Amino acid sequence: MYVAIDLREFPPVVALEEPDDCTRLHLAVVGTVPSLDADGYRLVYAALIDAAAGSLEDGHGRLAIDALRRLARGRVADGWDDRFDAMLGDARTRGWIDPDQTSLQAHLEYTGG
Repeated sequence: MYVAIDLREFPPVVALEEPDDCTRLHLAVVGTVPSLDADGYRLVYAALIDAAAGSLEDGHGRLAIDALRRLARGRVADGWDDRFDAMLGDARTRGWIDPDQTSLQAHLEYTGG
């Protein structure tokens, strides 16, 4: 699964893509991004905050676990909760979940468009 932020739309659209795939997670920024300078960072950060999907921290996405569950609801096969919990368990062992257990670190990928 991945969270996509489509900067080609205004306001930017935030969506969960491939929600059934609990073997990977990243944050994909689609569209022209000036760079990760202050303006580009603010644009991506604001889109995540406005969608109540997470934030950015130190060049990584911080995706809200409850938002991932909310965005997946009704779009996934039986057993998804168990697969998602297993993904969270693996992320926890790698230090990718914040101390209060509410967000998950995800790397950023930029694509044109």
